[in-house]
Amino acid sequence: MKRSHIGVFLTLIAVFVTPKLNAAEPYAVAYEHNAVVTMRDGVKLRADIYRPQADGKFPVLLQRTPYDKNNSIEFGIKAAARGYVVIIEDVRGRYASEGEWYTFKNEARDGYDTVEWAAILPYSSGQVGMFGGSYVGATQMLAAIAHPPHLAGICPVVTASNYHDGWTYQGGAFEQWFNESWTSGLAQNTLSLKVAQNTNARNGIWQLPLEDYPLFRLPSSSSPTVTEALAPYFLDWLEHPSYDQYWKDVSIEEHFADIAVPALHVAAWYDIFLGGSLRNYLGIKSHGSTETARAGQRLVVTIGGHSGRGRKIGDVDFGPAADERESDLTLGWYDYLFKGVQNEFAGKPVRIFVMGRNEWREESDWPLPRARPTRYVLHSAGKANSLRGNGSLSTSAAGREAPDQYVYDPANPAPTIGGPLCCDAEHWAPGPRDQRPVEARDDVLVYSTPPLQEPLEVTGPVSLELYARSSAVDTDFTAKLVDVWPDGFAENLTEGILRARYRDSQETPTLLNPGQVVKLTIDLWATSNVFKTGHRLRLEVSSSNFPRFDRNLNTGATRYLKTSGTGGGEQFVTATNVIYHDAEHPSALVVPIVPTP
Repeated sequence: MKRSHIGVFLTLIAVFVTPKLNAAEPYAVAYEHNAVVTMRDGVKLRADIYRPQADGKFPVLLQRTPYDKNNSIEFGIKAAARGYVVIIEDVRGRYASEGEWYTFKNEARDGYDTVEWAAILPYSSGQVGMFGGSYVGATQMLAAIAHPPHLAGICPVVTASNYHDGWTYQGGAFEQWFNESWTSGLAQNTLSLKVAQNTNARNGIWQLPLEDYPLFRLPSSSSPTVTEALAPYFLDWLEHPSYDQYWKDVSIEEHFADIAVPALHVAAWYDIFLGGSLRNYLGIKSHGSTETARAGQRLVVTIGGHSGRGRKIGDVDFGPAADERESDLTLGWYDYLFKGVQNEFAGKPVRIFVMGRNEWREESDWPLPRARPTRYVLHSAGKANSLRGNGSLSTSAAGREAPDQYVYDPANPAPTIGGPLCCDAEHWAPGPRDQRPVEARDDVLVYSTPPLQEPLEVTGPVSLELYARSSAVDTDFTAKLVDVWPDGFAENLTEGILRARYRDSQETPTLLNPGQVVKLTIDLWATSNVFKTGHRLRLEVSSSNFPRFDRNLNTGATRYLKTSGTGGGEQFVTATNVIYHDAEHPSALVVPIVPTP
């Protein structure tokens, strides 16, 4: 449908569909397409407005998105019919809005200006709440840091708290699959806008002046590459592998104390930004600038997030309780916050989906105060390699045991199977998947408990304390928590990675001394899962999870370029990596066990 026709189409929807009224949705809807919002530097952003077709003033729900405001028609009509003014704005440099698109750097100022513009609209009550997921969560958090006076609440869904660790990198490793797929998707619109800006009409056909457009030039030192033209931020991400000022300028974690509003944080166990969503809840609850902010934090943890919605995520059906619409959470939150409705948000501040038991549960806080951190120590007779090995997990202390070792070859990395992926499920399926194919590899160490005699609930942060050495000056260590079903199906729950040079600090990398044993702590973020009777708790340890994360070349190089025919890139070496688990080096998986009622 042409953009010029959208307004007419939506007007018809508003007039003829929404008058099917009920107590929850009493209003017909008025619609305005491409309202102009002028930023402080004169750049004009454009927004669609959905509002009750009635006298009076109503609270505003604002979304600032890089994903095309026309994708929010259904929510706009639904929320406006419920008594909200809904404003969906294309952020700077995206779709209908002017300016240059660059991730994160304009969102605080533009968010402030848009909130204050929305607050003085003639039909606005002056209360503005923001909502939405992924990068749209970033637009909320960054606006909240700028504290516009009329921002009264936010609802960030599956978003990050630190755009270095947990968005672009994790544990120092580059999030290759997400970074490349997300950037490629966004570049489609950037390309369209640049083409439109560089076209001439000839006989009614728009033609591109190829000689002036970077896409059709060969990369050289004197001309921009395609990436520089369409996604310069991607190259900047590569240029800043450590946590430096480039990242700190836009990091939410550096500015929790500047946030003054209540927030509903919606996370998901299989989401790529799970760690950040949990840190946002904890950080504002502890450090928010007002008591209203600190007391006004709520957390809901669903299942899939970017990995999918509904009851079936990946290979696992989580039952009918898993069906819950994000729009219902958003509207429920603002019904509570702006209209005083005593709904689920008036109760306990935390609500989580407990997998395995497949049910929702309210909690007094996160992490659960009653959960007990429990150490499952790694054991083996020195051959934990693959499912065929003799690795085991138990709460028994380590004794005199031979270490395990494997060879990590960057030319043959352990592949990603499911997990928290985004944004191309067609080519790499996310979510819970059977891990047995990767567990068949000799460069993957496998440690499992015996079949459980009774159910075991693990809910909360998960980590791995690992004593290791490498023959290389740098390498990666990966860890994955798995629920093994009686039929052998190995369901991945949560995972982590650590680039060894960042073992002490993400700001200052330090290479390994080959052959020296070091203690590493790998953050596996968190989960909530009941391991049923007959199931086993399993840990995988390896040195790659590709293409979710880029391959460590084991040389200490900070980046590599692809070269045809080698499958590797810059020069690399294999690494022999050794994992110790004896009395002096008690490597252990640390999980929070929730006592059975």
